[in-house]
Amino acid sequence: MKLALKIMFVIFLIWMATGLYLVNVEHEKAQIVMGLGVFYFSFLFMPFFIYYRYKDGKYKKYILNDEKLREAFKNVGKD
Repeated sequence: MKLALKIMFVIFLIWMATGLYLVNVEHEKAQIVMGLGVFYFSFLFMPFFIYYRYKDGKYKKYILNDEKLREAFKNVGKD
């Protein structure tokens, strides 16, 4: 999965570089290429990246629950 993400990111960079080149030479399809690149990044690359990063439950330490809030507010008045 990590290798697939790296390959997808390189494809995105090449795609955007090609789009920027086409914009600079004022090609008629330049805006379409750039738009498809943003579409690729938003709807293909980012969901795979988010899944890869959070699949092992690493996100749980960032979620606030009652226990964490009680600990945080218990230590507020002790200064």
